[in-house]
Amino acid sequence: MATTVDNSFAQFLTNTVRLDPERTKIAKSSMKWLIEEIIKFPADGKFPTLHPDVYIEYGSFSRKTKTRPLDDVDLMIILHAQGATYNEYSNPTIVFNAANATHFSNLYFDSDNSINSIKVINKFKDYLAGIPQYRKADIKRNQEAVTLELQSYEWVFDIVPCFITNPEPDGRTYYLIPDGKGNWKKTDPRIDKNRVVSINAKHSISILDIIRSIKYWNVRPTMPTMKSYMLENMTLNYYEAATTTTNYIDLELRDLFLYIANNIHSPINDPKKIQGDLNTLSWDERVKIHNRATVDRNKAIEARTFEQNGQTKEAITKWREIFGSEFPDHNA
Repeated sequence: MATTVDNSFAQFLTNTVRLDPERTKIAKSSMKWLIEEIIKFPADGKFPTLHPDVYIEYGSFSRKTKTRPLDDVDLMIILHAQGATYNEYSNPTIVFNAANATHFSNLYFDSDNSINSIKVINKFKDYLAGIPQYRKADIKRNQEAVTLELQSYEWVFDIVPCFITNPEPDGRTYYLIPDGKGNWKKTDPRIDKNRVVSINAKHSISILDIIRSIKYWNVRPTMPTMKSYMLENMTLNYYEAATTTTNYIDLELRDLFLYIANNIHSPINDPKKIQGDLNTLSWDERVKIHNRATVDRNKAIEARTFEQNGQTKEAITKWREIFGSEFPDHNA
């Protein structure tokens, strides 16, 4: 029963925001099963050889920052380069020269011996169609992944073929993934995941729950929607710099709204130092987000004042104005 603001947030997080633990467990199990099926792909000389590491998880499901519904699970399948080399012509364009790796010969561009990432994705699509419980596999619209639907689950798998590099002069290794145009680009989901773990461990309150809550707020039809990855990093930037936090999510969200309002016009740099500024919003979108964050910051202040005056129902009503009707009502 929602008799306090804390109770309301506890119910809201459990019933509306966080992923259902049982579905999460099943999703993890189904991902492991899918990986085993990919490992069984025939060694017929037409499908690329898998790297010994086989896969790496990425995305918000992997980082535990995803909100309901559980609609996709992201997976990178690592291919063995077999002596292929890459050249970085521009950011983000990378070309894979595979002249010495003949098992990629059916995946070359028509004009040279470099690996065409779109052909690699299409090869994945063809072979995924042969696994049990297959329903449908499509190339994502951005041509960077294959989206696989299985018969038993409500989520899809976004499967991205990739290579892992040898250490570069700075000692870093990268994952090379399709760029949507046939070539490749760098990424490194390890940095994103480690950053979330590190910042969450720094504070007594769950930063994961704060990220999930602010993502839920972000997709409400009250303002333009920010890209989830950008908002997640904006939130992490705030808590990376924070030296102290409270143990109350309502107070944390109150202050986070102010941070968003004050920083939505600023660059939000990719922590991997690969993508540059993540903030691609238009001026008009930034103004509308600033205004909404300011309005909701003021409502959060009002809610706190109501609560301090013993007006719990009025406090909860203010939070329902911020998060909508899915936020538990007083005594509901």
